[in-house]
Order: sequence, then structure tokens, then C-alpha cells
Amino acid sequence: MVDIKTILAAAVQNDASDVHINVAIPPILRKNTELIRTIFPPVTEEDAKQMVLSMVGSERFKKFQEKRDLDFSMMIDDGHRFRINAHYQRDMIAIAFRVIPNDIPLIDSLHLPPIAKELTDLPRGLVLVTGHTGSGKSTTLAAMVGLINSKYSEHIITLEDPIEYLFKNDKCVIEQREIGSDCPDFATGLRHVLRQDPDIIMVGEMRDLETTSFTITAAETGHLVFSTLHTINAPQTIERIIDIYPANQQNQIRTMLANTLQAVISQTLFKRVDKPGMIPCTEIMLCTSAARNCIRENRIYEIPNIIETSRRLGMQTMDFSIAQMYSKGYIDKEDAINRSSNPGRMEKMLAEPIERFQDAQPVGAVNEGG
Repeated sequence: MVDIKTILAAAVQNDASDVHINVAIPPILRKNTELIRTIFPPVTEEDAKQMVLSMVGSERFKKFQEKRDLDFSMMIDDGHRFRINAHYQRDMIAIAFRVIPNDIPLIDSLHLPPIAKELTDLPRGLVLVTGHTGSGKSTTLAAMVGLINSKYSEHIITLEDPIEYLFKNDKCVIEQREIGSDCPDFATGLRHVLRQDPDIIMVGEMRDLETTSFTITAAETGHLVFSTLHTINAPQTIERIIDIYPANQQNQIRTMLANTLQAVISQTLFKRVDKPGMIPCTEIMLCTSAARNCIRENRIYEIPNIIETSRRLGMQTMDFSIAQMYSKGYIDKEDAINRSSNPGRMEKMLAEPIERFQDAQPVGAVNEGG
């Protein structure tokens, strides 16, 4: 059997973002969105079992066999860390690894809109980073928390499943709690977090009604809260949160969300053409009074128009961001058109002068109505 640490070391050496272990084929690497077969021998059922056992031990392995899914993290000898999901497919063990960079990324290095930095100055409220799996949500959140850590003296508590980026205390005191080892689940961790004197709370994911409810309550009680959802834009994010609640509570949660939500950053990654790597394109919605009214009055369908017409405040649509990244020479034209919400319109946008896609200077809408 090939040692799992040898496979993971090869992934780091080849700048891969993910590793996939499936029975009967060699380990697979993902690099810049492309899947690459390694030269390691095919994995057997016993290989896969021993890999998981060696990483989690016999007690957690028994729980894995019962629940058929297990999230955890690990570090190899060279100090590189991985987020791991072990699961079953066709009654055989499979494993997915995500490579976690050792250093907290600087927010300026991520090519995010300038407003992302301003959101770290908020005194309270809920900021959501959304997108599909592998869209860079954790990296964006880590960069935002890292920026706060370098600027302010705050007590930050994170609830993560599992812990990904490891923060070092700078100006802040940061406690990182891992679900499954430091607390049993998100809801339990959130139930007690307000007694731990936090200024800022980061919730790895709003997965269910109880977690969502506690997260919004924490924001409502005067804390700055960051979290993520697997949604692709601001309207879908708002609708997903409201739909989690029973019908008889949805009017109440609309009001609570309208009062607490500060911003939604929705992002997706594009392959760069100027150099190896990935770059995010982002939709930004800020909760101005107009956006809050739409949430409160269940006029979510009007939010895309608010985003479209509020660029001077720091908002932007995903299609605008895609066009902007193309104008800067970062992404491919065909990719930009095919992945836009309206390919015909995008083709016309890409023919417009480059100046049309320069960064707008926000005029302080972040705290408007909040």
C-alpha cells in the first residue's frame, strides 16, 4: 500500500488543490480545475480502509462506518494541512482531500472588490460568503479574519468543521473550535458562544434551522458574524435562509434578516490565462435600506436590479465581475461568455471600452440602514 502521506506530499509538490482516492483507480489530483491521474498504483478496498484508519484511529473509524461520512483535518510531516471527507460510494470507501495553504492569504492578493476590506470594519451584523463547493469561500473568510486580526483588538471565536486555516494571535485573541472534537455540533457551539465573550464569530456553514437561527441571533445581539452558504447569488441566499424556517415563522425571520444582514459575497473561481492559478469572480450585495425593504416585504425578485444599479456604493453583479476580470486579462473570453448568466449580453459587454469595468469607489453604503 502506498502511504497516504506520500500521496499528499506529491499533491503539494504539484500545486494540486484536491486529491481523490477511489477504489480500483490510482489517486487523482485536481490542479487548476483539471483532474490528473497519478502514477501511483490503483487503490484497493483494503488500501482505502487502512488510509482512513491511519488518519482517524479505530474509535472514530467505527463512527465513520456507522454514519458513512466523516469530516476531519490532518497535517503531514512537512507542515501542510488538509481538509478531508471520507465517505462511501457503491459500498466502498472513498476519500476527498482539500489542500489548505499554510499561510493566511492577504485580502489584497485575492483580487476581491475593495468593498470586501470595508466589511471587516463593521461593528456588528451578518456577512455571508456564498458559492458552490470549491469556490474559495473559506479562503475569502480567512483573509477577512486575518485582516481584522492585523487591525483590531477583538476576541474572535470560530466554529469550523473541520478547522482549515490556522490563525495566530496578532492583535486579536482567536479561539478555533472544531466540530466533533471541541464541540459536538454547530448548534451546540453557538448555543454557548455568547457566554464566551466574543466580539466576532465565524460559523463555518449555516447548515440547518438550528444553526441558522443561532447565527442570526448572534448577529442580532450586537456581534459581527461571518458565515457561508452553498448558494450562488444573493437572492438565492436570502430565499434559502427563509425557506429553512416553517411557514408560520417566515415573516418573523424576514424582519430579523432585514435587520441583521449586512452583505452577501457570492463567488466562483475561474482558471487564469495570464499565469497558472485561479481567480474569483464575485457578486456583491450590500444591505442598503432598499435591499432591507425588499427582504422585509418579500420582494426578493427586485434585489438583482438593486445590485445592478448600485455599483457606486460597492455592489456588483457576477456578470460585471466576469467582464471586469476579462478586461484585466485574467480570464478567457469563451469561459467568460459561457459561464455568464446571459451569454448574448456578456458578448456585447466584452466589446465595450475597458474603462466601463474599472473598480468603482464605494461611497459608504456598508452602514446605511444598518
